[in-house]
Amino acid sequence: MPRVTSSGRSVGDGRDVPPPRGSGAVPVGARDDETMALRAVGPAGAAARPAAASSAAPDAPVAPGGRAARRKAAKRRGGGRHGGGAHRTAPAPAPAEPDPHRPLTRVEARRQARLRKPSPATLASRAVGEVFITTGVLMLLFVTYQLWWTNVRAHAQAGDEAHQLQDDWASGKRNPGVFEPGQGFAILHIPKLDVVAPIAEGVSNKRVLDKGMVGHYGQAPLKTAMPQDRTGNFGLAAHRNTHGEPFRYINRLVPGDPVVVETQDTYFVYKVTSTLPVTSPSNVSVLDPVPPGSGLTGPGRYITLTTCTPEFTSKYRLIVWGKMVQERPRSEGKPDALIE
Repeated sequence: MPRVTSSGRSVGDGRDVPPPRGSGAVPVGARDDETMALRAVGPAGAAARPAAASSAAPDAPVAPGGRAARRKAAKRRGGGRHGGGAHRTAPAPAPAEPDPHRPLTRVEARRQARLRKPSPATLASRAVGEVFITTGVLMLLFVTYQLWWTNVRAHAQAGDEAHQLQDDWASGKRNPGVFEPGQGFAILHIPKLDVVAPIAEGVSNKRVLDKGMVGHYGQAPLKTAMPQDRTGNFGLAAHRNTHGEPFRYINRLVPGDPVVVETQDTYFVYKVTSTLPVTSPSNVSVLDPVPPGSGLTGPGRYITLTTCTPEFTSKYRLIVWGKMVQERPRSEGKPDALIE
């Protein structure tokens, strides 16, 4: 029968016999394979731990120098204690796209309703903007009305009145005499300015001037003479801007330019003598029988044209004076001033 020695080796048949359980002895074959190098004498568990670590990571090099050295080596290999380098370079997962057909929850619906609702500042800015836009549109319409439509309407009204006046003269319906306020009785010609406008009694804006006609100062306290009077000053007024603006360019008249007044029976031809570029609206002396500052020195048959200045204002008055140089019956044809 084979004999087992104290070292665990079987003597007699050459086979290894495992040591008794719990004895802590290393099998002879294991000692030959695993303990080729020197080992420190210690408990069996202490020698087993390095073998377990080696079997867990057989290819990882063991960093000498203790735990701190191993941590540094792990950081160099993996970018940090927990593999931070690989974690930073990993792409973030794409967010899931919301399903457009999914019904909104009550909280989501309220949140979207609040986002769609404009703030008080937005409402106020919209209101102010709408006021500015409306005001601008109204101002544009008013300017268009004043500068364009009033002229269109006044030219039409004045043209109708002039044609009606000539028709009445031809048929004998209007006789020279006293005329009612607003009633046309003559036609003014300014050849240099291509002005042909009816002359009506009075200087009322509503009845005369705003209709594109020239008004005669024929009522007290600014009553002036008629063209057929033997002496006196025939005073006229008209708009310089808007409402037909027949006197817009009378500032271009110079001494010697003709001004013709046509009545039912006669052409009265005047020549411009002087102008007064600016004067006060209260300076009614310009309508005197012999106007001061006009250069006229004695009684005669004169004409005075008055209008506002500067343009588009009524702050001052522009005055043009003239003196009658010819009285020609209509039966003899037009005067040279209207033919040239």
